[in-house]
Amino acid sequence: MTRLIAIVLGLMTLSAQAQSVAELIASGDALDAQLKSEEALAFYLKAEPLAKNDASLLIKIAKQYGESMTAIKDDEARRKAGEHALSFAQRAVKASPAMCDAHLAVAICYGRLLDLVPARTRVEYSRLVKQSAEQAVKLDPRSDYAWHMLGRWHQAVATMSGVTKTLVKIIYGGLPAASLDDAMKCFQKAIELKHDRVAHHIELGRTLAFADKNPQARQSIERGLSLPNRERDDPETKARGREALAEL
Repeated sequence: MTRLIAIVLGLMTLSAQAQSVAELIASGDALDAQLKSEEALAFYLKAEPLAKNDASLLIKIAKQYGESMTAIKDDEARRKAGEHALSFAQRAVKASPAMCDAHLAVAICYGRLLDLVPARTRVEYSRLVKQSAEQAVKLDPRSDYAWHMLGRWHQAVATMSGVTKTLVKIIYGGLPAASLDDAMKCFQKAIELKHDRVAHHIELGRTLAFADKNPQARQSIERGLSLPNRERDDPETKARGREALAEL
């Protein structure tokens, strides 16, 4: 009888714990939908010790840490937030290596850190952005943001100055080949999969501008600017779009 009671109590505890985790995550999701990263993160962090390496939850935590970087002015504090995000994204990959969103989270985290690390680290992180984005696309070819990240990588590397490329090649062994055409193809694929995401249109427009295709660039950027803000970094993305538009 004593053993039976212990088993029942154990099952009741697990049930209550599962309910608690679900409630905490639901509360975090509601706040995330309102773009309240700090508040959402607090609920996700409470759920994390109870969820035992739940990859989806680890990705949510990485997202909040990463998006919080947009409001942090101090570079060192931003870097630390980015590293927290990366650590949770890497845990998600370890927990679920076949999950597209886990590899995508890693790509996004490395991308957010690129401007905050030394040159040698930046080159290595750039390689890892491409590697993680390609793995995400391989696991789920219908992930619009995986295509977006791959496009961002091609755009960034293709627009490096000749001097920078030469230095990177001499000192660090270079980076994989990239092109504006490949960047455009990736952004166009992302738009095909999700046509109402601001970043896809803005970055396609910026890439077209880099390629001196100004009429198409203007059209794409204006399309992005016309869409409502739905994500934490949409205002920052639109600012890049307006800057590019002013230079056309």
